[in-house]
Amino acid sequence: MSYVLSIDAGTTGITVCLYDLRGSRVKKVYSEFPQYYPKPGWVEQDGQEIWETTKKLLKEIGLEKVKALGITNQRETVLFWDKTTGKPLDRAIVWQCRRTKEICEEFNSFKEKIWEKTGLLLDAYFSATKMAWLLRHSESVRQAVQQGKALAGTVDTWLLWNLTGGKVHATDATNASRTMLYHIHRKEWDSELLELFGIPEEVLPKVYPSAYLFGELDEERFGKKIPIGG
Repeated sequence: MSYVLSIDAGTTGITVCLYDLRGSRVKKVYSEFPQYYPKPGWVEQDGQEIWETTKKLLKEIGLEKVKALGITNQRETVLFWDKTTGKPLDRAIVWQCRRTKEICEEFNSFKEKIWEKTGLLLDAYFSATKMAWLLRHSESVRQAVQQGKALAGTVDTWLLWNLTGGKVHATDATNASRTMLYHIHRKEWDSELLELFGIPEEVLPKVYPSAYLFGELDEERFGKKIPIGG
């Protein structure tokens, strides 16, 4: 029997499921990871804890008969990490976090342009102002970006990078469209919005369709190569 594996990286925990080729679920494992609330309205997560939880569940569920895997994830949550060490540069800012409300107010005059390009309302909910906040307030993030050592992405990108042993820095169009940086008509990162929020394009992942062969599971880490197909 062959299986397809799904990683559901939710807001409070990770679910990993095996499905047979008829689409029936045959096994499920789940584990929560910590949430951090340093101030009222602030919500953070540790990217390393998200990854360690995922890795633990993959080993628990078993990969012997898995032929392909895919990822679904919480949206808008974003983090930066060091592309050499693979370690997060600061905690991830979660989609629920409202700390960037004042940054949104700074850019209020651009809200119509943002709507036209991204289809999104200017709001702290989305990733762009969270990234801008980290670049302004996190010394470790700012230094790594200046030195060309930083990568950034939503949770799917972070997991994909780790699953492939740092070989693939990518996302799909649906995740990119929730960052408030992606031009949904041209289907590309928008240079004007990147400049507006002060985010260098080189830290962002490549964008592919949702159904795409993104890469393979790192054989050295997991013992076998498995296509990551969505």
